Amino acid sequence: MTPELTVLTLAAILQIVQFALYAVPANRELGMGYTMSPRDRDPSRQMSEQTARLGRAFDNHFQGLILFTIAVGVIQMSGQNSGFTAFCAWVYLIARAAYIPAYAKGLVPTRSYIWVAGLLATTLMLLAALI
Repeated sequence: MTPELTVLTLAAILQIVQFALYAVPANRELGMGYTMSPRDRDPSRQMSEQTARLGRAFDNHFQGLILFTIAVGVIQMSGQNSGFTAFCAWVYLIARAAYIPAYAKGLVPTRSYIWVAGLLATTLMLLAALI
């Protein structure tokens, strides 16, 4: 497996880990009755700030993962794997892993810089595919 595909696999596993980091406290805070319901109404209790942030970080990774998956797919299908694209892939994964605690702890503006690093790594992979 190429480094880019390895990182894509690890990024998907990170998404699963993020789900657990969010779902466990959300279930404790909102109650299983609500989280297992069709959620036709707002919850009777609110989540803590940190749990809500973990939920937003989880959702945000889905958005970044879509673009990263496209970048990896394009690199793979065009056979343009290189040390540079592998480096960018690892930067993406490290940034996404660092983003979770930065967002959960409300580290402003650090979390935004980390987010930009992941997006920049993905963008550079896409641009590398065009060269």
